[in-house]
Amino acid sequence: MANSWLLNNKSQAFGEKVMKRLAIVLMIISLPISSYCGGFSKVGTAAAQFLKISAGARPMSMGETFVAVANDVNTLYWNPAGITNIDKISVGASHTQWFAEIFHNYAGMVIPLSESDGLGISVQSLSTNEQEVTTVEKPDGAGVYYSVNNVAIGLSYARKLTDMFSVGVTAKYIQEDLFNESANTFALDIGTYLKTGYHNLVIAMCVSNFGGNMQLEGRDLIQLADINKNISGEYNPDARLKTEPYSLPLNFRVGLSMDLFGGSDPIFSTGEHRWTVALDGNHPNDNVERVNFGSEYSWDETVFARVGYKFNYDVENWTFGAGVKLNLGGQGIGVDYALVDYKDLGKVSRISIELGF
Repeated sequence: MANSWLLNNKSQAFGEKVMKRLAIVLMIISLPISSYCGGFSKVGTAAAQFLKISAGARPMSMGETFVAVANDVNTLYWNPAGITNIDKISVGASHTQWFAEIFHNYAGMVIPLSESDGLGISVQSLSTNEQEVTTVEKPDGAGVYYSVNNVAIGLSYARKLTDMFSVGVTAKYIQEDLFNESANTFALDIGTYLKTGYHNLVIAMCVSNFGGNMQLEGRDLIQLADINKNISGEYNPDARLKTEPYSLPLNFRVGLSMDLFGGSDPIFSTGEHRWTVALDGNHPNDNVERVNFGSEYSWDETVFARVGYKFNYDVENWTFGAGVKLNLGGQGIGVDYALVDYKDLGKVSRISIELGF
């Protein structure tokens, strides 16, 4: 028994040591992002843009301010450190009809391992229906069809280093498929979550998509090479066109959240009413800095109304949404809806469902 106790304590100490180092790595990574991005916005210089499409109707309706809220299965996308806020097995999924018949889907599962740590797995995809290829010679269709299929699969782990501070990391595989070409790489998300102890004020941050470059390869890039056009009948070997590598859409996100009404330690006590406000700042490597504001009202943790506003965006500002959560036989089920107006691009709706066991 003594050996078992000693082994468990050594294992816990080792785990805490690793997570502390991850927190230090997060700080180190975040420092050079400003210089990496500096000077101009660098729009269109990053690959795997589908990674920037957020997960979950609840965060979307709150103006995408979730890094410091991070208390449901959507935290796998926003901040892996939030896994430690979930005390039971949770499964969630969301579906979004994006622009121009493009579909975005997200699914995740969180499994608590103990009171201080937990695991998560997530899948994010972007796809299109098959579309016919058109050319100058065949503007009505060449009889060949193409589609786009992008996917990111993540495995997450988070641990409480103290009762107030948690660290989490997600390792993910990313792949883009465009017709006959594809690109893939690996990346990390590293997040922290700090409870200040002042009226549920939380300070959190996350670095997303820190990893390798994406470089398209495929059979359409193979062409015959005519070594000498002055000689006929010579051997023409295959030549491969080389595409340029592009970095991932690296983003540093820092946020605050607080319960003004309700919750466990509100500023104002109001019984069954809760009002949470959140603020996120984003520093991407392929765009300008942005600030998001979000708010959620809850009645008895059953009915929810949400609103958000996004500053310094081209075509999106206000976000709206609602949700309902029920307890059926000891199992929780929640359904959320979000609506965002992208002006000339049209309105986008998202629906999510989450189950707790």
